[in-house]
Amino acid sequence: YQIHTGLQHSIIRARQPLCLPPDIPTLPERLRQAGYSTHMVGKWHLGFCRPECLPTSRGFQSFLGSLTGSGDHFSFQSCDGTEACGFDLHDGDRPAWELSGNYSTRLYTERVKEILRGHDQRTPLFLYVALQAVHTPLQAPGHLLRRYQNLGNRPRRHYAAMVSGVDDELRERGYYDNSVLIYSSDNGGQPLSGGCNWPLRGGKGSYWEGGVRAVGFVHSSLLKRKGVVSQALIHVSDWYPTLLSLAGYRESDLSHLDGQDVWGAISSGLPCPRTEILFNIDPVSRRHGEVNPRLLNLNGFGIWDTGVRAAIRAGDWKLLTGNVGDGDWFPPQTMPGGPQQWQGMEKRRDQRGKSVWLFNITADPYERVDLAEARPEVVKMLLTRLAEYNRTAVPPRNPPDDPMADPQLHGGVWTPWLSQEEVGDEGDDEEPDNIYRKPRSKSTCRVCKLRALFKK
Repeated sequence: YQIHTGLQHSIIRARQPLCLPPDIPTLPERLRQAGYSTHMVGKWHLGFCRPECLPTSRGFQSFLGSLTGSGDHFSFQSCDGTEACGFDLHDGDRPAWELSGNYSTRLYTERVKEILRGHDQRTPLFLYVALQAVHTPLQAPGHLLRRYQNLGNRPRRHYAAMVSGVDDELRERGYYDNSVLIYSSDNGGQPLSGGCNWPLRGGKGSYWEGGVRAVGFVHSSLLKRKGVVSQALIHVSDWYPTLLSLAGYRESDLSHLDGQDVWGAISSGLPCPRTEILFNIDPVSRRHGEVNPRLLNLNGFGIWDTGVRAAIRAGDWKLLTGNVGDGDWFPPQTMPGGPQQWQGMEKRRDQRGKSVWLFNITADPYERVDLAEARPEVVKMLLTRLAEYNRTAVPPRNPPDDPMADPQLHGGVWTPWLSQEEVGDEGDDEEPDNIYRKPRSKSTCRVCKLRALFKK
């Protein structure tokens, strides 16, 4: 869970001196110990302030992709705000200037094919493909856009074209008979940028079901049951123990993990070991030391400050507290005007003055019937669980942006800007081995800065 990594507050921004803590083992690190070849293609976004934070230092033998959260799908220019822009496509630990101009989905898929062609099939393979599609900015080649020219909604047309670019590419090498193919997403769609979660409530960045319930599937000849829809409660942290178990790797101590091995539930329909999900507890949503007595003692029954942004699911029940994001419903944008019977419910006012909500998600997955006042005993039980989880949380890591991260100080490239020495290695007077040397110069992206300014 995020509360156990210190990354519980939003994303890692491009200029933050922050990355996934080095003492937390990654899936590729463990799989390499189990004899796997490990490769990554696509978006990293787990921090890159130091060379030790890069994918090739966290278990991957090769890496082609981006380090920041988003960027242009053709030029690979990425902007953090309006004032910091730079090139963000890396092959290993070097900027891949020569690949600029390619559409990222096509480029990444060609790298996947290259890895599969060159792989020794006697060695097991772990391949992590984090495609940039369908992240903003919404961009796709003309031949894909033409398939959806009848879609009147422009963002939706680009969104559909980008998905097609993913679907067209990935089935050639005959690995299917001895592989597990997993599609997993980290959040729901962004309705303002072509995504659609309807009839679920909310979207990306919120703790409503439209923000936290994501599409996923598993394809494998190893599945005992095929062609079924699983209703098991599965969290993204479950992939770590599930895949390590499939690979034959045994953690010496599983007690520190929040994830569960859910292969039996997926493959055979066995009872799922997971009965609860902590979506998050974000104390940074509250100013340090700020406690509202009314929210603690009245709304929170003296158990929990309901001004803190948090959400938890236990069995059928889901509890939300604090400012959990936009709670509107967004009808499908492909339907002009939206279905008439839902028109009056598109905007919701039940968030005004409220700090705690309770829903029976099994009976009401659309989060329309708030039961917080009707079932106070359930509210108390889930508030107690939040408080218990919070006692195990580490302090959030949320340092301010570092001006030294500006790409214009590093040849126009987003790249590590700190050495180990600069982040607190004490007692070593010798020159560190991993001081970063700047790449060759590249001109400033004035168009990128202008685009970011207009976007803001």
